[in-house]
Amino acid sequence: MRNMNLKEEFSMLISRIWVKILYLTKVAHSSNVTSYKPYSKEDVQKSNLKSLVVFLLGVSLALVAYIKFIQPPVNFPTGKLVTVEKGLPLREIANSLKEQNVIKSPLAFEVIVRLLGNSGKLHAGDYLFKKPKNLFGVVNIVSNGLFGLEPVKITIPEGISISEIAKIYEKKLMRFDAKEFEEIAKGSEGYLFPDTYHFLPNATEEKVYKTMRDNFNKKIEQLQNDIEKFGKPLDEVINMASIVQKEAWKYKDQRLIAGVLWKRLEIGMPLQVDATFVYTHNKGSSQITLDELKDKNNPYNTYSNKGLPPTPIGNPGFWAIKATVNPIKSPYLFYLADKYGNTYYSRTYREHMQKRAQYIDF
Repeated sequence: MRNMNLKEEFSMLISRIWVKILYLTKVAHSSNVTSYKPYSKEDVQKSNLKSLVVFLLGVSLALVAYIKFIQPPVNFPTGKLVTVEKGLPLREIANSLKEQNVIKSPLAFEVIVRLLGNSGKLHAGDYLFKKPKNLFGVVNIVSNGLFGLEPVKITIPEGISISEIAKIYEKKLMRFDAKEFEEIAKGSEGYLFPDTYHFLPNATEEKVYKTMRDNFNKKIEQLQNDIEKFGKPLDEVINMASIVQKEAWKYKDQRLIAGVLWKRLEIGMPLQVDATFVYTHNKGSSQITLDELKDKNNPYNTYSNKGLPPTPIGNPGFWAIKATVNPIKSPYLFYLADKYGNTYYSRTYREHMQKRAQYIDF
């Protein structure tokens, strides 16, 4: 019913224009041309007036046609994705563009496309308009597949969790759903490689996940010899690397801390790292309560439970993984870092507490 009304409206407008032109043409030629009388000043003025009326009427009709059919809608979707579904006939594409506020008249769109011979050449896909386009501009863009999509640069920091990664992408990509991504990436904590990526604005959650996972596999290939030489399974390496990543940023410190933590595991000592509380409770060491430290029901509590946590606590970068499989052996069993990022190592717990009082609690 909607399409029929538009068609009738368009046809009626064309008919009115045509009738006006015929009428004015008849009036303009209604004078007796067989008399051969010279034109008087009054005849010339009347003729000029008629020409002006015809001109103004033409301009008015053109303006009405532009406003009603050609001008971009007021709520044109600038900066938003517009989709042309694959396999739709021309009329349904026109209706879809109208529903998405890209054009005012589906019928006018259809007429222009057919007149240009482009009815079978419209390109399906997602379009991004940086500014409003009139009817002819839209026809040109869709006919030539000028999607307007440019890659978005997105940097994923080292060490962050899948949940944090999802939030970054949701802010940057136009159709990205954080919850959907978390569902797809479930069980992959630690295996999505932090890096700088370039995605089109309409990238899907599946596309992002696959790209990050493939990148992880490529980086692990570069470290394969180091991992095999170290002799630990990959899942243990990534788990430990996710902790090492949180504990230090300097490569040498990462190697020293990796040596300390692997040693703790070997002697049956709890890892005792605060970073796991950040993963489960979203809080730092100064905010951890005594009850939380004693909570054995939390499998990520590395104070009450021995061994590695059930899963990695983030997604480590290349150098943290490399440091984890190239630990520096040392006499140290404890370490701490001050607010400037400097790390201090101790052989005994007593020495450790002395350094804590000197560098942390002063």
